[in-house]
Amino acid sequence: MPLTPATAEIPLSTDTAGVVRVGGTRVTLDSVVGAFRAGATPEEIAQQFPALVLADVYQVIAYYLNRTAEVESYLAPRQIEAELLRGKIEGRLDPRGMRARLLARRAAQAS
Repeated sequence: MPLTPATAEIPLSTDTAGVVRVGGTRVTLDSVVGAFRAGATPEEIAQQFPALVLADVYQVIAYYLNRTAEVESYLAPRQIEAELLRGKIEGRLDPRGMRARLLARRAAQAS
């Protein structure tokens, strides 16, 4: 019996805030592409994000590889937003000495 080529729908959707999510989950395209760029295999990505189906991860990576320029133009401003937010959070809470402060708090509570 001959195979009939099928066209698979890419499991991506855009939420009301304009964030692209994978497979009807809360996992963002940013997260999957970021993990892939960092060297994770599709199997590792599916393990990292248990809400994802392995087949969806493969489809999203294929989509990224076939439309790298489009995806990168979507990701670029999101990366800038993430850096700004990270800076804002770190500005409110200095991470230096955090471990020492937490240990001191624990010791004070144990007393």
